[in-house]
Amino acid sequence: GVTRLLLTRIPFFKEIIVSSFSCDSCSWSNTEIQSAGRIQEQGVRYTLAVTSRQDMNREVVKTDCASARIPELDFEIPAFSQKGVLTTIEGIIDRAVAGLEQDQPTRRAADGGLARKIDEFIGKLRQLKEVNSPFTFILDDPSGNSFVENPHAPQRDEALVVAHYRRSPQQSAMLGLEEVDAKPPDAAEDLRDEVLQFNTNCPECNAPASTNMKLVQIPHFKEVIIMATNCDSCGHRTNEVKSGGAIESQGTRITLRITDPSDMTRDILKSETCSVEIPELEFELGMGALGGKFTTLEGLLKDIRDLVEKNPFTLGDSSAPSRTGKLQEFIGKLQEVNGKTKAHFIMDDPAGNSYLQNVYAPEEDPELSVQRYERTFEQNEELGLNDMKTEGYEPEAASGR
Repeated sequence: GVTRLLLTRIPFFKEIIVSSFSCDSCSWSNTEIQSAGRIQEQGVRYTLAVTSRQDMNREVVKTDCASARIPELDFEIPAFSQKGVLTTIEGIIDRAVAGLEQDQPTRRAADGGLARKIDEFIGKLRQLKEVNSPFTFILDDPSGNSFVENPHAPQRDEALVVAHYRRSPQQSAMLGLEEVDAKPPDAAEDLRDEVLQFNTNCPECNAPASTNMKLVQIPHFKEVIIMATNCDSCGHRTNEVKSGGAIESQGTRITLRITDPSDMTRDILKSETCSVEIPELEFELGMGALGGKFTTLEGLLKDIRDLVEKNPFTLGDSSAPSRTGKLQEFIGKLQEVNGKTKAHFIMDDPAGNSYLQNVYAPEEDPELSVQRYERTFEQNEELGLNDMKTEGYEPEAASGR
């Protein structure tokens, strides 16, 4: 088909862009409009008393974010439910009738009572076009870019009331705007909505690459920093997760009893200080291995399997046959841990910065237990906490100064 664009100006209104699409094969056509200007300082509400057939021919500009109401029928076309259109009041009613009739055959087969009620309502909408009795048409646009024609312009139209109003915070959020008198944005809030990028080198081929970094809030947990690197030269991709908060006062031991395949889709945040254990397989992964990961349980088990399979010292040519057999048997058992084979998955993080999703949140999960414990001296030593001094570390001022 062919799409045509036209920048035009509506008298006593503003410039708009009219886009028209037509197909020569099936003769289907469609017309949409977009405002060519900026969002106005105030919203606008048009209230028109429709009393004659001439009123049905008034031109209407209805943007995406505008809502149209007919109070007498308790009928409303919500905002963002239709594309912007340049039409008439009769055209808006026709579009509403066409939208209601679209799924009527399906409704008649599934729910005849509902279909009959909609048929009755469609009949009422069609009767409005005859204007046997007056009704009210209300067009409300928070962006201020909708329009209802005044055929008497520049004189005043007694049947048309135009009211400008200040947008509410909810309407400004809907349009992606901020209130003029809103508090200046906090730098930390800006970081939560922005993906930061910095230059680095690929760990595989050392070619220049870029790393994306994003601050993410995990529900019912805390903030984390996700970093992802993608190399265009060799295709190497890697991601890493850092905790966005401080080391907790207690360590965390999380135990999940895997009983269903749906457990494999639980979100997992494994920090660098977290160790993983699967008692049924006599398997333990120490802290520091695999680094920080934000993935699912299935994804973490796949990373563990890849760590074993791709290590040349475990399954390579120089490995002993006895060790190779045991590792192949372990990989087979690890693949069976998919919810059909019951097993326990244990995460032990002395820093308390790891997380396993509770699918019943905020209620307790019967298959998940979280135990907090006091760190030992050795664990504090590994985390570098024994020699850390957070108070009174400033050197005292020399005497006489």
